[in-house]
Parts: sequence; structure tokens; C-alpha cells
Amino acid sequence: MKLLEGKTALITGASKGIGRAIAQVFVEDGANVAFTYLSSVEKAKELEKELSSAGTQVRGYRSDASDFAAAEKLINDVVSDFGALDILINNAGITKDNLLLRINEQDWDDVINVNLKSCFNTIKAATRTFMKQRSGSIINMTSVVGLKGNAGQSNYSASKAGIIGLTKSVALELGSRGIRCNAIAPGFIETEMTEKLDEKTVQSWRDAIPLKRGGQPEDVAQACIFLASDMSSYITGQVLQVDGGMLT
Repeated sequence: MKLLEGKTALITGASKGIGRAIAQVFVEDGANVAFTYLSSVEKAKELEKELSSAGTQVRGYRSDASDFAAAEKLINDVVSDFGALDILINNAGITKDNLLLRINEQDWDDVINVNLKSCFNTIKAATRTFMKQRSGSIINMTSVVGLKGNAGQSNYSASKAGIIGLTKSVALELGSRGIRCNAIAPGFIETEMTEKLDEKTVQSWRDAIPLKRGGQPEDVAQACIFLASDMSSYITGQVLQVDGGMLT
């Protein structure tokens, strides 16, 4: 039996990068997958078509998780369309990097809303369903910069640190109802975003990592499989670093 067979997962921000990899491995492990996208319409349609061929139920939703009403509608639609919701993965996120003195208020608010407020929105909206069935696994995507900070990323670091605090609080509040909440903190993961960096910069990152390589989206996706499945049934309120030893 596959680890996620019969389970339904919702993954936000899954049209590319880490979110796309999570959707792919979840389908391979038997899950029905709902995923969201916002601007990458063509990539989302391609992903929906690709994953649907695996035999499980797959559907993409164009939704802005930073909008509370939209998040609430999304959860209701997923439960209605799939008949269940067992796993929630908050992966949607953006960056608007700049030094503190140069960050404007809008860039601060945008990053906080998309990265942090969206987690609150979807968790709050999904809690009633999880409580009714007395089960559920919530996985929030944070970052190593949420643990250590990073120059030029005060808005992003603050949003990711906030996710850690939210994760631990939700775990404490909902644990008695059989609902688990954990976070994953990726390190340097090679995605479309990192392809824009020059090779010298990328190599300097790799050299600073004990495993001497950047991570792949699939490395994060496999950690999600663990936290979503019954293999981690006694784990909640934790932050799992997927960083090749970067913060060791």
C-alpha cells in the first residue's frame, strides 16, 4: 500500500518549484491532490493534466491564499469536490528582497501577507473539517532564514519566523483533536529562482553546505511525505530542516 493512498492533500502554490515537486510525489504515493496557483496559469494546467494521468483525483484552483475569504472558499470547494481533506501544505510564498532601509511598506506587507497570513487563513478555514474528523496533518513551509535571519531579507525572514511560531501554537491548540502541525525549513534548494543566480554565487552556497550540494525540490517533497503520512503520527510542533547541514 502506498503511504498516502486514500488521502486528500491541498498544496498551495504548486504550479512550479517545490510545490510542484510535492504534488508530483504525493500523486505517486497515492494521494488525491488539490493545488493552488495564481499567476502561472499555463504551468498549472500542464501540471493538472500531467498528474491526472496517474489515476488519482487531481484539480488545480486559481486562488489567492493571502485573502481570507478566498482561502475559506478554497477549503470549502476542495472538501465539496473531493469529499475530504486530510493534509494541508502551506507552500505559497514570495520574496521582495532589499536592505531594511530600502524596503517600502508595500513590499513588507506583501511578503507578510502571502507568506504568513496565508498560513493563518488556510489553517483557520480547514480546522473545522479537521476537528470534525479528529485528524489532519498541517505542514507549513518555512525556511532556514526564519531560524537564523538573512541580510537583505528582513521581510522574508520575519514571515518565515512567524510561520514557526504559528506552527508551534497550532500544534499545542489542536493536538488533543488528533491534528498535527509541523514545519519544514528548506535551505538552498535549486529551483527556477536559483537558476537566475550566477554560477559563482551558486557554487559559494554549495561550498558552505556540509553535503556540498544544493538541495532539489524532491528532497523537500520527500520530507513532506514523511510528515503527511502515518509514519510521523507521533510528531507535531516540530521544524524539520532540509538544508544539507547548513545550520548544523
